[in-house]
Parts: sequence; structure tokens; C-alpha cells
Amino acid sequence: MPVSSYQIPIGPVHVVLEEPIYFKLSVEGETVVGVEINAGHAHRGIEFLAMQRNFYQNLTLTERVCSLCSNNHPFTYCMAVEKIAGIQIPERAEYLRAVADEIKRIASHLFNIGLIPHIIGFDSLFMHAMELRETMQDLKESVFGNRMNLSVNTIGGVRYDISEEQKKYILKTLDGLKKPLEEIAGIIKSNASIRRRTEGVGVLPHDKAVEYGVVGPVARASGVSYDVRVDNPYMAYDKVKVNPVTKKNGDVFDRQMVRIEETAESIGVIEKLLNAMPEGPKDLGFMPEIPAGEAVAKSEAPRGELIYYARTNGTDIPERIKWRVPTYPNWGALSVMMPGSKIADIPVIVGSIDPCISCTER
Repeated sequence: MPVSSYQIPIGPVHVVLEEPIYFKLSVEGETVVGVEINAGHAHRGIEFLAMQRNFYQNLTLTERVCSLCSNNHPFTYCMAVEKIAGIQIPERAEYLRAVADEIKRIASHLFNIGLIPHIIGFDSLFMHAMELRETMQDLKESVFGNRMNLSVNTIGGVRYDISEEQKKYILKTLDGLKKPLEEIAGIIKSNASIRRRTEGVGVLPHDKAVEYGVVGPVARASGVSYDVRVDNPYMAYDKVKVNPVTKKNGDVFDRQMVRIEETAESIGVIEKLLNAMPEGPKDLGFMPEIPAGEAVAKSEAPRGELIYYARTNGTDIPERIKWRVPTYPNWGALSVMMPGSKIADIPVIVGSIDPCISCTER
């Protein structure tokens, strides 16, 4: 009998999707042969709203573009505005911004590290990873006062500081993550069911990763060694060594391992930042005026390169704010990852790029 050809819709509301996006899959038998992506279900008009509010109101607005990588949005927005105004923030503030960003990166990665086993059906490992993430949530609440949106960035510096007691608490908490993280990595490497569902699944070859311009762990899992913290260092990242984690197979398994090893690397980066942090003010001590001008700034968000463009006209309201988030190029590469896979692999492949639909559509 000939293999049947048909189309399967997934989304925009579906049990395997964390956020609304619509896939139209072309299938032959159980094998996916083509995919069409239709987005736009979560549009909130935030870019328009950013041009109705002043520079300081936008600190609150941009932090709500995304939840898991929320800190990077006001962080990168501040860097763009500071470029326009020619502001050099205090050195201690540079370290404090980087510390907050790495803490947020760990929490974001731990969420995805648990999500893939959850999609596969390995819920005990999912709960193990989420228990570690809960430790980071407690740390964020203790140091910043919030579990998700840290609210630490301001134009000219940061809104928080770290006492010697808090420094010891952070270091102790991070030290407690190391062994459980190794255990999770060991399970993922040794468990036959996880390897069967992730190895050779959703492969993105190196040349296609370059062609589609993917960023973050998705790119590094395909052998593209690009990390903004290393290649275009900002804040205190030029003062501490960051070792980018790369793999070569470009499958779901390698994307998972990149995030696990990056979590361990971030723990080490925070330790170096805290131990090298200089004394001094955490901000300018006043609210600077922003002149007319334009600038671009970028940072390494948990999902990859985040770019902000800002244009000002001398008033206290920006003339244009625009951003390019990591998921935008990454989800385009799903058209390479999905064909040849089985229908049952689709949720795992989508989860492996760690997509943030809301911040992409904004």
C-alpha cells in the first residue's frame, strides 16, 4: 500500500506548546516531510507602548516583554540609552548587572533542562531539575525581592547592592547546585530512553545553523561558537573569562547538554564576579537627561543574542525602540530540524530550541 500523505495542524492551543504558535505539518505515514509556521497569536503591541512612555517607565515595560529572560530586556535597553547619552556607569554597577544576569540565566536554563524530560515523560527528572530551579527562585527573592522580574536595572547603574552577608549566601547556594547538576547530567547521558528520544533527533547541521543565523545554545550545539559575552564583551564580561560551550551534532541531546554545561559555567562566572567585585557606587546618583541620538546594544540572553535599537529626539520619550530577540531566527530553523522526524518527536524538537513566543511577537 502507498504511504498516506496528509497534513496535521499543531496549535495555536495545544497540550505540547507552552505558548500559542501554529504549525502545519506535512506528513507521510509517521514521518514529517515539511513544516509551515504561522505566528502572531500573542502580539501585545509593546514596541508601540514603549514610544508612549518615558525612559524610566520603559524600564518596567521592557522587563515584561518576557518572563524567563526578563532581565536582559531592561539590561540591553539601558545599554542602548546609555550609549546615546555617553554615560559610563560605575564599575561596581557593571559587576552587579552581570551577576544578576547570570543568576537569571541559570534559572532559565534549569527550566528548559527540566522541560525536555517532562515532554518525553520522565517526570521524576523534571521534578529534580525544577527543585534546583526553585533554589534559584528562592535566591532571587532573597537578593532582589522578586522571584521572576528582578527590577535591578536603571539608566546609569543598578537598583540593588550585595552585602558581604548576601555574597556568602549566593556563593553557598551556588555551591549547593554543583553536585545535583552533575547528577542530572549523568542521568541524561546514561538513560537509554532519554538518549533514544534526543540523539539524532531535530538535527541542525553547522552549515544550516550559519545559514539561518541561529543564536545561543541552539547555535553552539551545532558547532557555532558565538557568545556575545565573549565575542563582544559588555559590562564586566571583559574582566572575567567566560568559556563558551559548544557541541557538534546539533541534535536535541546536544542542545540539552549545552544548557547543562552553560549552567555550570554561569555558576563559575558568578563566583569570579563576586570575588573580583570592586567597591564603589552602584549608580550615578541622579537621573541623567537623554539627548537626541541613536544607538544599538546587544547582550547574551539565555536563548542567545538580544539586540536593542533606540532612537531619541531630546525629549523624555524615545522616538523609536525596537528589539530582535533570539527566538526569531531560531524558530525559522525548525523547518530544517523537523523534516525527517517522527510526529512524536515534534514536541521535543520545539522544546529543544527553548522558544519564547511572546517576546518574539511582543
